[in-house]
Amino acid sequence: MSLEVQDLAIDIGGRRVADGISFAVPDGARVGLIGESGSGKSVTALAILGLLPDGAEATGSVRWNGREILGLPDRDLAELRGDEIGIVFQEPRTALNPIRTVGRQIAESVRIHEGLSKRDALARAVAEATRVALPDPERVVARYPHQLSGGQRQRVAIAMALACRPRLLIADEPTTALDVTIQAEILELLFSLVEDDGMSLVFITHDLAVLSQIATHGVVLEHGRVVEDAPVSQLLSAPASVVTQGLLRDATATLWRPGGAA
Repeated sequence: MSLEVQDLAIDIGGRRVADGISFAVPDGARVGLIGESGSGKSVTALAILGLLPDGAEATGSVRWNGREILGLPDRDLAELRGDEIGIVFQEPRTALNPIRTVGRQIAESVRIHEGLSKRDALARAVAEATRVALPDPERVVARYPHQLSGGQRQRVAIAMALACRPRLLIADEPTTALDVTIQAEILELLFSLVEDDGMSLVFITHDLAVLSQIATHGVVLEHGRVVEDAPVSQLLSAPASVVTQGLLRDATATLWRPGGAA
């Protein structure tokens, strides 16, 4: 399955925050959306999934496996979210429900999309917690978000997003709120899961160094517009836009490289 975004424009409160955004994510590809705060990265992801705030309007085209999904009714979009397209947000503390156990939250998606019983869904939650390397998964699923560390909460969010084995994962700055050591662990986890499942990936970040470790193609945004669209290797070696050149200067080192390379 592939994602095609064409001439996407987004208005919020009468202000245009994205204009003419176009990019494609072929089946199995890892594409990054990169830019500074306010460049339109996250709002683009929200538009793809139909999660824009009330009063926002999106025009253009978003096609998933040839099907136009921009403007679909909420019920149809809800069937896609989690089942075919998963999303991991930047801050799991706000993405997770504080009054529900993490096991119940992981299980919710498979109960909705796969019709599992409560018992089977809970067993699945334990299996998914194991898959994202949460310690002592049988006990972790009985805990609440505030009882977990930031890195553990992000692993829960990843488990929730991938429980139904979606074909596309959108990861919206999933390591920004974490320290560099935990960031490296989460990047390694995401990379391995995407590789194992053969998923497509849209990875959103402001850090070109992070992008270079998990994506092969990058779409650079500024003020809601695409200013460069190229392989990540080209963005690193011969950035064409002033924006990309600035991102390269500001790129930070991390502790992880795919495959454990230095």
